[in-house]
Amino acid sequence: MEMFDSHAHYDDEKFDEDRNELIQQIYDAGVTKFMSAGYDLMSSKMGLKLASDYDFIYTTSGISPNDIEDSEEKIAEQIKSIEELVVNEIKNSKKENRRQKIVGIGEIGLDYHWNTENKELQKFAFEEQIKLADKYELPIVIHTREAVDDTVSIIRKHTPVKRGVFHCCPFNRELVKQALSLGFYISFAGPTTFKNSKNAEEIVNMVPLDKMLVETDSPYLAPEPKRGTRNDSRNVKYIIEKIAEVRHLKPEEVARTTYENAEKIFNHY
Repeated sequence: MEMFDSHAHYDDEKFDEDRNELIQQIYDAGVTKFMSAGYDLMSSKMGLKLASDYDFIYTTSGISPNDIEDSEEKIAEQIKSIEELVVNEIKNSKKENRRQKIVGIGEIGLDYHWNTENKELQKFAFEEQIKLADKYELPIVIHTREAVDDTVSIIRKHTPVKRGVFHCCPFNRELVKQALSLGFYISFAGPTTFKNSKNAEEIVNMVPLDKMLVETDSPYLAPEPKRGTRNDSRNVKYIIEKIAEVRHLKPEEVARTTYENAEKIFNHY
């Protein structure tokens, strides 16, 4: 079966020793499309480089809440650099008559687990990058951790035109309910398979199949039975199998539908 890993980080140093070899192994294992997501300028540039080198890799560009600067002025400069990256890729793809490889703005959002002293700056960065996504008609990829109320408030107030994805979505009923009501996709990662994940099966049952994506968030959050090891996109099959088990479906059906959903939201049929 063919699979689409909608979120991973192949810029990470954990892949430095075997990145190219591993990428080929991933493709050979049936993961025929995957995303190397950005979270700051350097990872966004690396993601674009990988996407340029491989037909089956795509990327998103953005500044995560854990990587923003310490003032609105500096954050604005960070976002300006991301915009320049996006603009150049749009121009190059048109000139070279090929598909655009930056297919979303992200990961962006709010994280009150690691950072509680700069909440207003996080909100500023989130809102400004939603505006950036709208300017270039791109979906957003949202990172949210322990910030449900503010995340929901912002996406209701500044709902992106192309909507987007809640990556590695927390198993929070209200967040998922609000996200679905606004037309967002919900992406399931390794924690879906963890035995101690509270509400995981409930949320899997709550999300319509046509609003699901699957991801590994590699090299982090390896699913069972690979938990505790370096994660890579081949392990997306375990998340697919868990969803299939919970929903009483065949893994092939989950793989096919989540593949089609990823192509749809990222405009890559």
